[in-house]
Amino acid sequence: KMEDKKLGGLSIYVCLSLQGGVENEVSLTAYITIALLEIPLLVTHSVVRNALFCLEMAAEKEESHVYTKALLAYTFALAGKEEKRKALLGSLEKEAVKKDGSVHWQRPGKQPEEDLPHYRSRAPSAEVEMTAYVLLAHLTTLPAPSQEELSLASLIAKWIIGQQNPSGGFSSTQ
Repeated sequence: KMEDKKLGGLSIYVCLSLQGGVENEVSLTAYITIALLEIPLLVTHSVVRNALFCLEMAAEKEESHVYTKALLAYTFALAGKEEKRKALLGSLEKEAVKKDGSVHWQRPGKQPEEDLPHYRSRAPSAEVEMTAYVLLAHLTTLPAPSQEELSLASLIAKWIIGQQNPSGGFSSTQ
């Protein structure tokens, strides 16, 4: 499903299926803000500044889906908003799945997987994606991530690596 969004005179087409199954304006705004910050546009640019203001208000108001929190954590990390980044990462930490010496995040209400001796299923792409955003949020901080964040990042990376297929890719191109 494609949507045409107007942003500061620009027309941006966003594929909603790339939003980890979360279709809300907060996630869409976070996606676009991440893209703008990665260009890189400065945080002081009016479009970025306005988008960050909206995202800050949204982060304070509502209890977000874990995927949206992951996006917001990375957005605020890119923007240098350390307090917001830390608050979201703290909230995400409470929702983390810690298993077999690794850490990841999954969709709320997901049924636990059965442990079969010779079969290891890979997580849906949305879970790989949101876990990767959390990893990026941990590693995108100035001056540098703390030793504690690096330790957690290594556990997250371990889970992500475990999701690779035999060719080194993942379940989708997302």
